[in-house]
Amino acid sequence: SFSTTSSSSSPSSPSSSSPSSFLSCHFLIPSTIKEVSGVVGTPSLLQGSQRVCSSHIAMAVTPSIKSNQGSSSQDGKGPSTLQSLPVTGSLFKDAIEDKVADLVGFLLLKYRTKELITKVEMLIVIKDYLDHFLVILSQASECLQLVFGIDVKELDPISHSYVLINTLGLTYNGMLSGDQSVPKTGLLINILSVIFMDGNCSPEENIWEVLSVMRLCAGRKHFIYGEPRELITKAWVQEGYLEYRQVANSDPARHEFLWGPRAHAETSKMKILELLAKINGTIPNAFPILYEDALRDEEKRSQARVAARASSRVRASGRVRATGRARARVTPNSFCRHK
Repeated sequence: SFSTTSSSSSPSSPSSSSPSSFLSCHFLIPSTIKEVSGVVGTPSLLQGSQRVCSSHIAMAVTPSIKSNQGSSSQDGKGPSTLQSLPVTGSLFKDAIEDKVADLVGFLLLKYRTKELITKVEMLIVIKDYLDHFLVILSQASECLQLVFGIDVKELDPISHSYVLINTLGLTYNGMLSGDQSVPKTGLLINILSVIFMDGNCSPEENIWEVLSVMRLCAGRKHFIYGEPRELITKAWVQEGYLEYRQVANSDPARHEFLWGPRAHAETSKMKILELLAKINGTIPNAFPILYEDALRDEEKRSQARVAARASSRVRASGRVRATGRARARVTPNSFCRHK
């Protein structure tokens, strides 16, 4: 279950407030966290999402789930518990959430092995819950996107095969080869969105305020994201996704975060805004300040692409002329003179 910090806020409220105040008004804070603590708390992207990633999702990233490929906790020897439950109430909800966690664990394993997924395989994971497949898949897909930065895409509607890709085109998932970590792209997307909504330059204290809502603290290892300071001030800086710099003339020294060159190259403000709007059940221009900034960014990107194409044509034309001049100097008469 979730609660908002401001029940009266609406998607259009940024038009009359700064990006910083927009952030403070639109976080969703999980009211029942248990051992999963920060998993559900993707503050800048969760407005309007009412049920994604319950505390049961901790099961999805434990070795036991990974080792059995996300299989159901049922042994198949008896009828489904869900069959005898009423379609409303906490027991029914818990049963659905357990199967969502099972499916998330299975899909994370498939993501690690880079294998396609079929509907048949997912039905085996949820076993007797077949009538609720679409609901379970929808919730698992939303959880994968918000927490891990993974999109579930249907590759073939006839054979019902699916592929898992990184959200927003980001190519680095923070996973080390050979270890048992899980993708960290979801956290990166949230930090990029915070920077965007904070006027494209976010003070370090703002970032840590957001992470504290997600129960992420410097020096404390998180079971999904690891030690967050190491991740955001070193790993993602070295990878080019974030820029971490000292504020000019600050004494004592303060720092701030910006998008790094790799973030600008692989995604865009408009893509971040489109994801934010999708999760809020609205459209990008419902956030006027952010939308105008994203449009300006798109125009700059378009101009840069045009300039790059023009430069490429000039270089290609120069190579053609140079080749033509070289051929002109090598004529049949020139060969005759050397005989």
